[in-house]
Amino acid sequence: MNVAVIPARGGSKRILRKNIRKFSGKPIIAYSIEKALLSGLFGKVIVSTDDDEINSIAKQFGAEVPFKRPAQLSDDYAGTTEVVAHAIKWMENQGWTLNGVCCIYPTAPLLDVELLKTSYEMFTKGKWDYVFSAAENVYPVERSFKVLDNSGLRMLISGNLKRRSQDLTPTFHDAGQFYWGSPEAWVEDRPIFSERSTIIKLPAYGAADIDTEDDWKRAELLYKILRQEK
Repeated sequence: MNVAVIPARGGSKRILRKNIRKFSGKPIIAYSIEKALLSGLFGKVIVSTDDDEINSIAKQFGAEVPFKRPAQLSDDYAGTTEVVAHAIKWMENQGWTLNGVCCIYPTAPLLDVELLKTSYEMFTKGKWDYVFSAAENVYPVERSFKVLDNSGLRMLISGNLKRRSQDLTPTFHDAGQFYWGSPEAWVEDRPIFSERSTIIKLPAYGAADIDTEDDWKRAELLYKILRQEK
Protein backbone atom coordinates (compact mmCIF):
# COMPACT_ATOMS: atom_id res chain seq x y z
CA MET A 1 0.00 0.00 0.00
CA ASN A 2 0.91 3.66 -0.23
CA VAL A 3 1.42 5.66 2.94
CA ALA A 4 1.55 9.41 3.53
CA VAL A 5 3.95 10.53 6.25
CA ILE A 6 3.49 14.05 7.59
CA PRO A 7 6.49 15.10 9.73
CA ALA A 8 5.40 17.65 12.35
CA ARG A 9 7.64 18.29 15.33
CA GLY A 10 6.59 20.63 18.09
CA GLY A 11 9.73 22.74 18.46
CA SER A 12 9.65 25.02 15.41
CA LYS A 13 11.75 28.11 16.08
CA ARG A 14 11.23 30.75 13.39
CA ILE A 15 7.44 30.49 13.63
CA LEU A 16 6.46 29.15 17.05
CA ARG A 17 4.03 26.20 16.98
CA LYS A 18 4.00 26.59 13.21
CA ASN A 19 2.59 23.17 12.40
CA ILE A 20 -0.67 23.76 14.29
CA ARG A 21 -0.98 27.53 14.02
CA LYS A 22 -4.33 28.67 12.63
CA PHE A 23 -4.17 29.28 8.89
CA SER A 24 -7.31 30.83 7.42
CA GLY A 25 -9.38 29.45 10.27
CA LYS A 26 -7.93 26.03 11.12
CA PRO A 27 -4.60 24.42 12.08
CA ILE A 28 -2.34 24.47 9.06
CA ILE A 29 -1.55 20.74 9.36
CA ALA A 30 -5.24 20.02 8.76
CA TYR A 31 -4.91 20.98 5.08
CA SER A 32 -2.20 18.38 4.46
CA ILE A 33 -4.14 15.68 6.30
CA GLU A 34 -7.44 16.44 4.58
CA LYS A 35 -5.97 16.56 1.09
CA ALA A 36 -4.02 13.34 1.60
CA LEU A 37 -7.25 11.62 2.65
CA LEU A 38 -9.25 13.23 -0.15
CA SER A 39 -6.80 12.00 -2.79
CA GLY A 40 -7.70 8.37 -2.13
CA LEU A 41 -4.07 7.43 -2.79
CA PHE A 42 -3.13 6.24 0.68
CA GLY A 43 -3.96 3.24 2.80
CA LYS A 44 -2.63 5.15 5.80
CA VAL A 45 -2.06 8.85 6.54
CA ILE A 46 0.42 9.05 9.41
CA VAL A 47 1.74 12.02 11.37
CA SER A 48 5.21 11.65 12.86
CA THR A 49 5.45 13.93 15.87
CA ASP A 50 7.02 14.29 19.31
CA ASP A 51 4.31 16.67 20.49
CA ASP A 52 1.12 15.71 22.37
CA GLU A 53 -0.93 18.67 21.12
CA ILE A 54 0.01 17.99 17.49
CA ASN A 55 -0.86 14.35 18.11
CA SER A 56 -4.35 15.28 19.30
CA ILE A 57 -5.05 17.75 16.50
CA ALA A 58 -3.80 15.35 13.82
CA LYS A 59 -6.20 12.67 15.03
CA GLN A 60 -9.08 15.17 15.07
CA PHE A 61 -8.63 15.69 11.34
CA GLY A 62 -8.38 12.00 10.47
CA ALA A 63 -4.68 11.12 10.59
CA GLU A 64 -3.14 8.27 12.54
CA VAL A 65 -0.35 8.83 15.06
CA PRO A 66 0.72 5.27 15.86
CA PHE A 67 4.08 6.10 17.45
CA LYS A 68 5.87 8.97 19.14
CA ARG A 69 8.86 10.35 17.29
CA PRO A 70 12.06 9.94 19.35
CA ALA A 71 13.74 13.04 20.77
CA GLN A 72 16.90 12.58 18.68
CA LEU A 73 14.78 13.01 15.53
CA SER A 74 12.92 16.07 16.84
CA ASP A 75 15.60 18.73 17.20
CA ASP A 76 16.63 21.51 14.81
CA TYR A 77 19.10 19.25 13.01
CA ALA A 78 16.87 16.29 12.21
CA GLY A 79 16.44 15.93 8.45
CA THR A 80 13.25 15.00 6.65
CA THR A 81 14.78 11.87 5.09
CA GLU A 82 15.78 10.32 8.42
CA VAL A 83 12.38 11.14 9.93
CA VAL A 84 10.57 9.42 7.06
CA ALA A 85 13.03 6.51 7.19
CA HIS A 86 12.27 6.06 10.89
CA ALA A 87 8.54 5.91 10.11
CA ILE A 88 9.13 3.35 7.34
CA LYS A 89 11.19 1.10 9.60
CA TRP A 90 8.41 1.25 12.21
CA MET A 91 5.79 0.33 9.59
CA GLU A 92 7.88 -2.53 8.23
CA ASN A 93 8.30 -3.86 11.76
CA GLN A 94 4.50 -4.01 11.96
CA GLY A 95 4.48 -6.19 8.85
CA TRP A 96 3.08 -3.55 6.49
CA THR A 97 3.86 -3.99 2.80
CA LEU A 98 4.82 -0.60 1.38
CA ASN A 99 4.83 0.49 -2.25
CA GLY A 100 5.16 4.26 -2.29
CA VAL A 101 5.78 6.58 0.66
CA CYS A 102 4.82 10.22 0.21
CA CYS A 103 6.21 12.76 2.63
CA ILE A 104 3.77 15.67 2.82
CA TYR A 105 4.85 18.72 4.76
CA PRO A 106 2.41 19.95 7.42
CA THR A 107 2.68 23.49 6.08
CA ALA A 108 1.35 22.92 2.55
CA PRO A 109 -2.10 24.56 2.41
CA LEU A 110 -1.78 25.21 -1.34
CA LEU A 111 -1.33 21.50 -2.09
CA ASP A 112 -3.53 20.48 -5.02
CA VAL A 113 -5.10 17.02 -4.86
CA GLU A 114 -5.09 16.53 -8.65
CA LEU A 115 -1.41 17.44 -8.76
CA LEU A 116 -0.74 14.87 -6.06
CA LYS A 117 -2.51 12.23 -8.16
CA THR A 118 -0.62 13.17 -11.33
CA SER A 119 2.71 13.07 -9.51
CA TYR A 120 1.87 9.57 -8.27
CA GLU A 121 1.38 8.43 -11.85
CA MET A 122 4.76 9.91 -12.74
CA PHE A 123 6.33 8.12 -9.78
CA THR A 124 4.93 4.70 -10.66
CA LYS A 125 5.43 4.88 -14.42
CA GLY A 126 8.89 6.42 -14.38
CA LYS A 127 10.42 4.21 -11.67
CA TRP A 128 11.97 7.26 -10.05
CA ASP A 129 13.51 7.33 -6.58
CA TYR A 130 11.57 10.52 -5.89
CA VAL A 131 9.00 12.78 -7.54
CA PHE A 132 8.27 16.14 -5.94
CA SER A 133 6.71 19.51 -6.70
CA ALA A 134 8.83 22.47 -7.79
CA ALA A 135 8.34 25.91 -9.35
CA GLU A 136 10.50 27.83 -11.78
CA ASN A 137 12.51 30.67 -10.27
CA VAL A 138 10.82 33.91 -11.27
CA TYR A 139 14.12 35.80 -11.28
CA PRO A 140 17.20 34.09 -12.79
CA VAL A 141 19.52 32.96 -10.01
CA GLU A 142 22.50 33.44 -12.33
CA ARG A 143 22.06 37.20 -11.91
CA SER A 144 21.80 37.16 -8.12
CA PHE A 145 24.22 39.14 -6.00
CA LYS A 146 25.11 39.44 -2.33
CA VAL A 147 25.78 42.40 -0.05
CA LEU A 148 29.30 42.42 1.39
CA ASP A 149 30.29 43.37 4.93
CA ASN A 150 31.23 46.87 3.73
CA SER A 151 27.77 47.19 2.05
CA GLY A 152 29.29 46.78 -1.41
CA LEU A 153 27.89 44.26 -3.89
CA ARG A 154 29.24 41.17 -5.60
CA MET A 155 27.66 38.96 -8.26
CA LEU A 156 27.35 35.33 -7.20
CA ILE A 157 28.22 34.24 -10.74
CA SER A 158 30.36 36.77 -12.56
CA GLY A 159 29.77 37.45 -16.24
CA ASN A 160 25.98 37.12 -16.29
CA LEU A 161 25.01 40.71 -15.61
CA LYS A 162 24.75 41.67 -19.29
CA ARG A 163 23.20 38.42 -20.48
CA ARG A 164 19.50 38.52 -21.34
CA SER A 165 17.33 36.60 -18.92
CA GLN A 166 15.73 34.66 -21.81
CA ASP A 167 19.17 33.34 -22.75
CA LEU A 168 19.73 31.78 -19.33
CA THR A 169 18.74 28.20 -18.54
CA PRO A 170 15.54 28.01 -16.46
CA THR A 171 16.12 26.92 -12.87
CA PHE A 172 13.67 25.61 -10.30
CA HIS A 173 13.18 25.55 -6.56
CA ASP A 174 11.61 22.98 -4.29
CA ALA A 175 8.00 23.99 -3.55
CA GLY A 176 8.12 22.52 -0.05
CA GLN A 177 4.93 20.46 -0.44
CA PHE A 178 5.40 16.74 -1.00
CA TYR A 179 7.88 14.05 -2.05
CA TRP A 180 6.90 10.66 -3.42
CA GLY A 181 9.67 8.15 -2.77
CA SER A 182 10.28 4.43 -2.73
CA PRO A 183 10.76 2.89 0.72
CA GLU A 184 14.28 1.87 -0.34
CA ALA A 185 15.19 5.41 -1.38
CA TRP A 186 14.09 6.86 1.95
CA VAL A 187 15.72 4.20 4.12
CA GLU A 188 18.97 4.21 2.14
CA ASP A 189 19.09 8.03 2.33
CA ARG A 190 19.36 8.40 -1.43
CA PRO A 191 19.70 12.07 -2.46
CA ILE A 192 16.47 13.78 -3.50
CA PHE A 193 18.25 16.11 -5.91
CA SER A 194 19.75 13.66 -8.38
CA GLU A 195 19.28 12.17 -11.82
CA ARG A 196 17.07 9.52 -10.22
CA SER A 197 14.50 12.17 -9.27
CA THR A 198 12.13 14.32 -11.26
CA ILE A 199 9.65 17.13 -10.60
CA ILE A 200 6.09 18.04 -11.33
CA LYS A 201 5.99 21.72 -12.18
CA LEU A 202 3.87 24.20 -10.27
CA PRO A 203 3.02 27.72 -11.37
CA ALA A 204 4.88 30.32 -9.31
CA TYR A 205 1.68 31.27 -7.49
CA GLY A 206 1.16 27.65 -6.42
CA ALA A 207 4.35 27.42 -4.36
CA ALA A 208 4.59 28.76 -0.82
CA ASP A 209 7.39 27.35 1.34
CA ILE A 210 6.52 28.75 4.78
CA ASP A 211 9.53 29.49 6.98
CA THR A 212 9.03 33.12 8.05
CA GLU A 213 6.18 35.45 8.99
CA ASP A 214 6.42 37.03 5.54
CA ASP A 215 6.05 33.58 3.97
CA TRP A 216 2.99 32.94 6.14
CA LYS A 217 1.26 36.18 5.15
CA ARG A 218 1.98 35.60 1.46
CA ALA A 219 0.64 32.05 1.65
CA GLU A 220 -2.59 33.19 3.31
CA LEU A 221 -3.12 35.81 0.62
CA LEU A 222 -2.50 33.27 -2.14
CA TYR A 223 -4.82 30.77 -0.48
CA LYS A 224 -7.67 33.28 -0.27
CA ILE A 225 -7.22 34.37 -3.88
CA LEU A 226 -7.07 30.82 -5.22
CA ARG A 227 -10.11 29.79 -3.17
CA GLN A 228 -12.10 32.74 -4.58
CA GLU A 229 -11.13 31.77 -8.14
CA LYS A 230 -12.31 28.20 -7.59
